[in-house]
Amino acid sequence: MILNTDGTKPIYVQIAEWLETEILSGSFNSDQKVYSQYQLAEIFTINPATAAKGLNILADGDVLYKKRGLGMFVSSDARERILNKRKNHTLKKLVQDLVIEAERLDVSEEEVFDMIKNVKRNWEGT
Repeated sequence: MILNTDGTKPIYVQIAEWLETEILSGSFNSDQKVYSQYQLAEIFTINPATAAKGLNILADGDVLYKKRGLGMFVSSDARERILNKRKNHTLKKLVQDLVIEAERLDVSEEEVFDMIKNVKRNWEGT
């Protein structure tokens, strides 16, 4: 993953989202140790304090838990927590933005659904 240092999303949020994606993809399983703040800092060439903020976001959301002196580990229900968060916040926001833009452009629901179906067909064809 390449961090977007020119965007509006803070780097520590990008780190947290990257780790969430790694958990969703199965790179990390329940009760498995994740990268330390120093490993993340080295991987992404960032300040360890920035990496720690990303880890702490996930710990605050009960996606990760700390074992004193051992590091951070994936919670048993991390996958479900991430899926719920992304469905109920991220995806809803994207859909809301899509609906607003479709209204501005006078695009019907049917046209929007057709666009979504076409994108999905193209995605599945790759």
